[in-house]
This record gives sequence, structure tokens and C-alpha cells, in this order.
Amino acid sequence: MYPLKYLPLAFLLTAFPGWCDVAVDKGAGKEQPALVMPKGENAVVPGDGQPKKSPPGAADLFLQHCAECHGKERLGGMGPALLPENLGRLRKTDAADVIANSRPAVQMPKFADKLAPEQIQSLVDYIFTALPEVPRWGMEEIAASRQILVPPEKLHAKPVHSADPMNMFVVVELGDHHATILDGDKFEPIHRFKTRFALHGGPKYSPDGRFVYFTSRDGWISKFDMYSLQLVAEARAGINARNSAISDDGRYLIVANYLPHTLALLNTEDLSPVKVIDVKNEAGVGSRVSAVYTADPRHSFVAALKDLPEVWEINYQNPPPDGFGEWMHDYRADSGEGATPKRFPIRKIQVSDYLDDFFFSQDYSTLIGSSRKGGGQVVDLDLGRTTHKLKLPGMPHLGSGITWTYKGRRVMATPNLKESTVTIIDMENWKVIKQLKTLGPGFFMRSHENSPYAWVDVFFGPNKDAVHIIDKEKLKIVKTLRPEPGKTAAHVEFDKDGGHALLSIWELDGAVIVYDAKTLEEVKRLPMVKPSGKYNVHNKITRSEGTSH
Repeated sequence: MYPLKYLPLAFLLTAFPGWCDVAVDKGAGKEQPALVMPKGENAVVPGDGQPKKSPPGAADLFLQHCAECHGKERLGGMGPALLPENLGRLRKTDAADVIANSRPAVQMPKFADKLAPEQIQSLVDYIFTALPEVPRWGMEEIAASRQILVPPEKLHAKPVHSADPMNMFVVVELGDHHATILDGDKFEPIHRFKTRFALHGGPKYSPDGRFVYFTSRDGWISKFDMYSLQLVAEARAGINARNSAISDDGRYLIVANYLPHTLALLNTEDLSPVKVIDVKNEAGVGSRVSAVYTADPRHSFVAALKDLPEVWEINYQNPPPDGFGEWMHDYRADSGEGATPKRFPIRKIQVSDYLDDFFFSQDYSTLIGSSRKGGGQVVDLDLGRTTHKLKLPGMPHLGSGITWTYKGRRVMATPNLKESTVTIIDMENWKVIKQLKTLGPGFFMRSHENSPYAWVDVFFGPNKDAVHIIDKEKLKIVKTLRPEPGKTAAHVEFDKDGGHALLSIWELDGAVIVYDAKTLEEVKRLPMVKPSGKYNVHNKITRSEGTSH
């Protein structure tokens, strides 16, 4: 562990706070493939064609203050890659202020009192200086990284434990980079294992719940068997990754990368690469991928781009629908058009602003997204355009949004990373119904179909130990819990039936606290090492309206 004071540029430029502290993790004990530097015409250099020299002393400053999070070569780690290719939305003139004064909803401290203005400027110049060559990470590199730890034929046909496979939890413990498998009936740990460094984006389950796939900030995908309780395969899908998603048929996993600017498709069976999609617009301008999720009824992955105002829908059916993502003059089978449809076609939807964060309506026809600068937009995926602008204050965390039925109408609610508020919106007319005042900005909001309450934390500020309970019928806060005064309380996940809510004490000497979801009384407390997300198998694979997908 490294104290927070040693994280000077941690989480710089990320949309939302990261998921773990700094530590060194050597992975699964096998040698990792080297990053490959392209030569000749593939080498990326500054605009004048020559690599530029960095300001004197800047590299040493970076190694001292930034490398633990962003990598010695600026290729990313717990934090994102800091290269000109990834800083398109940050003006160079604004970067010094970010380093000096930090920014909302990140965990980096202010450094105006620790670094002189000229040192801060030298760091700015350094991160905006192109590398002589940017590493390549494509099909060949992914394939070379792949490790089969347990062959499929050696996997158990039945679980080696007695827990209900549909009511198990994965609990990510950030403090020492482990995960705990929890029996959701007895609320007892049944297995604990070491994960890759800096997990991010939440683990994703196969449709039957048997396997769970973890994504690390440095692009590793780890496949874990919930029956035999062991890692079975790993592959590195990128250099700096954001999150991943699983197709509704369970065949494909897609990884959203910050570096390189790609979407990487893997076969879930053995994590072999299927396709690497370059993320760029018609003019050839590349973009990081903010996030990617599965839209089950559409049989598609949907990705938001961080540096281009576009949403991509990638269909994974075989064969894909006729004309998906391209113009066709004649759809008749004998017309000759679309005779050999390409796999994984893409619909590129132009939207009104960048999207850093989004979630879906329950029928997956609509995407609701926001950017760091605030506000929001509604994107109709069938029409392929933005249909409404949302007047949302601060920085809504829509990726943690939830929905429920209120007075016969579907509503959505979102916490806010900047403002002390929860916003509730009518999803039929997209008007704000109510703003609930909270004790501070929040990160996570959760509920369950069988619960009358929604839970929202106060992740930032002096009231970080508070968790609000909202009555979904009265649209008011009816109780505020402080389970461990002075310690961060965050992220609730319900069990399969919604009878219990599990809350994290997000500290090194932390715990998962089990509450009776009806009486709101504590039932059990399980000590853990900075537990963050908790992921119930049933709620995730059934796309519960009260949890993120």
C-alpha cells in the first residue's frame, strides 16, 4: 500500500474515481508479454515527424509523483494512460490547474502546495509530449498473452460447494487486491483469491452465472469458475482498459480500451481473440472508449466514445441483421446486396455531446448518458439520435442509475458526483420529478424489485460515513445510517430475493455489513480489506432494475 500523499496524479482525467489503491501485483506468476513498439510507418510521433525532447527534470518528477498510478512509460495502470493521444478533451492550458487543484469526483489531492508552478508546468509539458513510438496491442499480442490455467475438460460438472449458485456474491477487496466468494444465504465467505492489480468496471457473469470475468486497468481479463472456485484462463486485451461486457448468448466478451483506441472481442470459452475494432470516426480521428455494455434484447454491444460525440452499436448475431450499420438499396435476398454480411457490423450514432457515463432503460431501447461537464441526453437507439436533453445539476453518475415504477410510470434516479442531490426523472416525458437533498455527493445507488427502499451513499466529503434510505413511493429520505462513524460507507447490493442489503465499509480495516432490507437493522458484519463492489449472481444475470448492468 502507498499512502494517498504518494498519488499525485492518481485518476487524472478519468471520468469517475478508480477502484483500488496503489500496490505492485505481479499477476498470476507467469511472464507477461512485452509491449511491442511499431516501426516505420506505424510509429506514432508528433506532428513534425520527430520525437520531441521532454522538459529537463520532468521525467524524474513523473517517476516520483505519477508512475505508480499511470505507469513508468505513461501507458496507464490504476490510472489512465497519460499521452497526447488520450488527452484530446483536456486543454493543455487547463491541465496545470487540474494538477494544482485537482478536480471534482477524483481521489487525487491538490498539489499547489507541494509542487512549484514551474514543476507543474513541466509535468504538463511532459504528459503532452508524444512517445517516440506507441505500443501496439492487437490480435497477435492478445493471442500471445493468453494463458489456459485449467483446461475445460478438467472442470467440475457440479459445484464443489453447497451454496445456491444463483445467490452467491463476488466481493472485490481493493486493499490487497483479492476477491471473496460469498454464500448469499448464510452470508459466509466460501473462498478468497488474489486478483489482478487494479480491477475496474465490475466483474461480469456468463448468462448462466457459472463463470465470472474480471477486467483490470492494465487490460487483463481473468475468467473464474464459480463451480470449482478457481481461475481457469487469462488474456490481456489492451494496455489500458475501462470495462468489459458479455453477449447475451454468452459467446463473446468485449473490452473497452483507453489504450490503444480499440474494442477487443474475445471468445469467452478460451479468451482467444476474435476481432479488434479500431475506434475512430470517418475522418480517422481516434477515441478512447468510455464504457461498453450489453443490450440483451438487441443482441448488441453498445459503446460510448470518450473523445468523439458518438455511440456505437455492435451486433454480435451470426448472421447479423440485413443492412445493419450500412445502407442497402434492396433488401430482397436475390438482389445481391448484403449477400455476405460482415460479422460484428457497427451502427455509428451521432449524439449531441460526449458521453462519459450511461445506462439503459429496462427495455434497452433508450440510452441515458452524461458527460463530466454535467447535464444529460436521451438517445433513442431505434431512431439513432438524441431525442431529449436532461437538465441535471453537477455531475450525475448515470452508470449507477436505477429505475422503478412510481404511480404507474417508470422513473429513473441518479446520484451525483458533484452536488449533494439525488435526481428523480419521469422516463415518459423526461422531466425532473424531484431533487432530494443529501448530505454530500454520492457515488452508488441501489435497490431491488422486492424492496420499498433505494439506498444511496455519500461517498465524498465530511459525511462519507452516511448512507441515505429513500422511500420509493414517498420519494423522500426516511432514514440515514452511519454504520461506522468517520469511515466511508458505500455501495449496496441486495441478495437474490431482496430481503437483505449488503453495504461496504470502504477502508483497509473494513467490512461488509448485512442489513435486513425491511427493518434496516444490522444482521451480520464480515471483516474485509477495503471491500468495494459486491455482485450478486441472480441480480446481475437477470438485469435487476435495482442494480447496474
